[in-house]
Amino acid sequence: MPIPPFVLALREMVGTHQLWLPAVTAVVVHEGQVLLTLRADNGRWAPITGIVDPGEEPAVAARREALEEASVEVSVDRLASVSVSDEVTHGNGDRGVYLDLTFACTWLGGEAAVGDDENLEVRWWPLDALPPMAAEMERRIADVLAGETATRFVR
Repeated sequence: MPIPPFVLALREMVGTHQLWLPAVTAVVVHEGQVLLTLRADNGRWAPITGIVDPGEEPAVAARREALEEASVEVSVDRLASVSVSDEVTHGNGDRGVYLDLTFACTWLGGEAAVGDDENLEVRWWPLDALPPMAAEMERRIADVLAGETATRFVR
């Protein structure tokens, strides 16, 4: 589902004004590879991402997004980093800024496949041969791969 119902309801009230939304990134790693999606909205590769629903625990959202977008079950192992996106203007003119919680995840099962209309392709990429992607997505992957036990954030 591209736009969650609660965001549609907010948009009815605020139009295209900037919204501040909580979001998650699930960096799923398995046997030296990372699971990436080819996004339908911008044609770029990225880890699994999504908006946290009202009242939803962020780690639960990461697990849900992995299943919805890539048809895989994952364990959410740790919070790797917290960051804020630049302002994003979507194709329909809606503007948003996202508080992103990036989680290190491990693949548990399921055949990686496109599970919704947000992505054109889903596939495993070797960690040493990733496709070109936005710098913020590369950073999120690097935060997970650093293997630190403390969460990274800007101080």
